[in-house]
Amino acid sequence: MSLSKSVIVIGAGFAGLAAATLLAQAGHRVTVLEKNDQPGGRARVWEQDGFKFDMGPSWYWMPDIFEKYFALFGKKPSDYYQLKRLDPGYRIYYGKDDLLDVPAAMPELEALFEQIEPGSSQHLRKFLSQAEYKYRVGMNEYVQRPSHSITEFIDWNLIKKSVGIQLLTSMSKHVRQYFKNPKLIKLLEFPVLFLGATPQNTPAMYSMMNYADLVLGTWYPDGGMNEIVQGMVKLAESFKADIRLNTEVTAIHTSGATATHVSTTQGEFEADFIIAGADYEHVDQQLVDSSYRNYTEKYWDSRTMSPSSLLFYVGINKKLPGIEHHNLFFDEDFELHAHEIYTEPKWPTKPLFYVCCTSKTDAGAAPKGCENLFFLIPLAPGLHDSEALREEYFNKIADRFEHLTGHNIRNHIVVKRSYAMDDFKADYHSYKGNAYGLANTLAQTAFFKPAMRAKKIKNMLYTGQLTVPGPGVPPALISGQIAAKEALKMLGEELHPDPFR
Repeated sequence: MSLSKSVIVIGAGFAGLAAATLLAQAGHRVTVLEKNDQPGGRARVWEQDGFKFDMGPSWYWMPDIFEKYFALFGKKPSDYYQLKRLDPGYRIYYGKDDLLDVPAAMPELEALFEQIEPGSSQHLRKFLSQAEYKYRVGMNEYVQRPSHSITEFIDWNLIKKSVGIQLLTSMSKHVRQYFKNPKLIKLLEFPVLFLGATPQNTPAMYSMMNYADLVLGTWYPDGGMNEIVQGMVKLAESFKADIRLNTEVTAIHTSGATATHVSTTQGEFEADFIIAGADYEHVDQQLVDSSYRNYTEKYWDSRTMSPSSLLFYVGINKKLPGIEHHNLFFDEDFELHAHEIYTEPKWPTKPLFYVCCTSKTDAGAAPKGCENLFFLIPLAPGLHDSEALREEYFNKIADRFEHLTGHNIRNHIVVKRSYAMDDFKADYHSYKGNAYGLANTLAQTAFFKPAMRAKKIKNMLYTGQLTVPGPGVPPALISGQIAAKEALKMLGEELHPDPFR
């Protein structure tokens, strides 16, 4: 009799695909059920009139995490997509004729810091040395644990290492111990915006993001971020994983404490084991019966969510000389915008924003002589969303973009699409329309996150950005690996050598 089990993975995002591939490699019959018409979760693609847009993630950081993932299968990222390191990694606009390009090479970066704040290059070396230590401990020790309980962290070796990672100091305080110039402070604090909290409420442990940014670098996969997804799909299918698109799970059925099957828009699927990679709150509150839920509605409402986003995908019929691939517009008050996301949620008065122009690096992203622009404004989750508000904010940021760059774009728009809270909810069942998952505050780190295990269903796990280890593409990849490893333990079978050894 075959030991192979039927595993259902809900959602074909990075975490779901990673879990599915590892379980298929181990010999299980894996079916991935994806609500939308493309795999990749938020990393979908929208194409129109020769313009191609990555709809979600646009930054390729932590290349080592992707290398380790593909190495589990004897592969390399380059077997599926080609990477280019961006130089400069990105540009920051502080005001009209006041910009800063972040170089890829360390000597140039140190010279830039020295020019802005004399003596700071030496401080940068110390700061990044600490950040590297945190990265090594954080990515190799902390995030690899399923965080079922605090006992996983009662490890003398880990405790000794933890002394240097500054869990109890804020990122804001840590940065200011080394640097005084506001431009450098903004540069070093900006990566934590991806983590869903203010620098004041983010542990200094996350200066590891500065190591990822400034040392490991900013990369671009030729063809766009969705090329990673296509590579993962090919790999999953090479192990006979069955990926079903346009198949939304509508209910998870149980008998006693065991999940038996799922209902979908395309029929019923039996399951010996379930990994839920869809939005955790949606699965917990809508797909399982109330008596089997991990948490209450009140619990979810009390969570600190990462921001939502207002996005615009814009194609223009002219080139924009002088614009970089990644552009951050920090010409307004960082503190005010953060306050209006986290403390007093409202549509921002003077929002900071980000513009990605992939056609600077990738000729296939736009027709000849054209550019594709991806605008992003971080917003508090759960706000009222409307077409009128979207258009009002597009004009606000277009005014500033045109003023700061000297380029008129509104008279040259040939393709335009907006995407915000209501779309995140409709497409991903995203809780409160959040874009990045759960905020990485200290009170929502490791075993304080929503549990990976379904507490009342013995053959089900959660994975993805609302559980361990957190938001972002590399953490989602790791989350899927942890879930697969836990599933193999719970299934009690290893048909082939453990891929994690």
